[in-house]
Amino acid sequence: MNILIADDERVIREGIKRTIKHLYPEYQVFVATRAEEAVKVLEEQRIHIVLTDILMPGMNGLEFMKISKRRYPYVKWIVISAHSEFSYAQEAIRLGARDYLLKPIGKNKLEEIINNLTLEIQKDNDISRQGERLKASLRFLREGVFQRLASGLDIGNLDIGPFIEDYHNFYLVMVQLDPGEKSARLEHFIVENVLSELIELHGNGFVVNFDRQSLLGLVTLRENERIEPFQEELRAHLNHYLKMPFQILHSGLSYDFNTVPQVVKRMREASASQAFEAEPLKGSGEKAIDVALHFIREHYNEDLSLEKMASVVFLNPAYFSQLFKQKTGQGYKEYVTSLRLEQAKLLLLNPKLKLAEIAERVGYQDMRHFTQMFRKKFQLTPTEYRQQQNINILLTKGSPPQ
Repeated sequence: MNILIADDERVIREGIKRTIKHLYPEYQVFVATRAEEAVKVLEEQRIHIVLTDILMPGMNGLEFMKISKRRYPYVKWIVISAHSEFSYAQEAIRLGARDYLLKPIGKNKLEEIINNLTLEIQKDNDISRQGERLKASLRFLREGVFQRLASGLDIGNLDIGPFIEDYHNFYLVMVQLDPGEKSARLEHFIVENVLSELIELHGNGFVVNFDRQSLLGLVTLRENERIEPFQEELRAHLNHYLKMPFQILHSGLSYDFNTVPQVVKRMREASASQAFEAEPLKGSGEKAIDVALHFIREHYNEDLSLEKMASVVFLNPAYFSQLFKQKTGQGYKEYVTSLRLEQAKLLLLNPKLKLAEIAERVGYQDMRHFTQMFRKKFQLTPTEYRQQQNINILLTKGSPPQ
């Protein structure tokens, strides 16, 4: 029996480990301080029971369990917490936790739970375990073949006819991560599980790890479903879970498996060049910010939240904000505010325009807020600025010729 303990508190983690090793010396016990370490253990060991703390750095225990359950459905989960709030316990049980333990955990309670779970696990008959292993082997074979096909590599004499029959039409969805110097193991795990779950929810298909930075989904949607809402749902989930920049691209509807290597190649090029014809603005980079700047200049009087602007150029908000500052030298909000107020200065030179009308023209519905922002930037109220400019104009008109 293999047990994993995921808890960032060393005293709790090591205490539970000692108790389990004392009660069950033959059991293997693994430990992790955060979700990323726990994912590594799950990938490398066949874990039967996971005890996870709720409050861990980065991804919390409930999110970790939710993301992991699809890939590891046979794992028994126990949630541990220092909080007795009903909402935590309710969510843990809803996600499939077998129990919810409050710290400090009593030896007798821990023994009782592990005994019960051990009996459940032992009752799993050999047939079901063999079936599970067979399904996993077939899945890995299928995904391995598809990965080679998508990469343009030779698949030998393998007959993919039966495989193709399940996908008369399909989309390719690529998620590209930008880990920098960091490891992307946890992010890969998150993307694979979120994308797989959405595929099952909306149609048929699977996901392969294409390389260190990319995952590729093969998606056949149900009749009357469109790829754009699917993509936006995927983006919303990834924005919630991922802590690093990412891009999402899709191929458009395809019917011919022979074109997969070429389509994937174009998607890879799109990630760098922003030239993917099916979605010309998707991705990150200098071109996306150029498009954003043009859009801002045309629509500066509208609602231009960071989230909305990022969605216009199909970037996640954190990555868009980072690229925007690199390109302009200003934060996004600072840039938009500056542009609006500079436009307001020009409009204030027209004495026929009322202040409320000027405020609305530059994107401020609240006159008081407009005045506060103007004074903060120029150390004058809009009225004072207008009066000052009128005086300057009068002085200029009244000056004798040189």
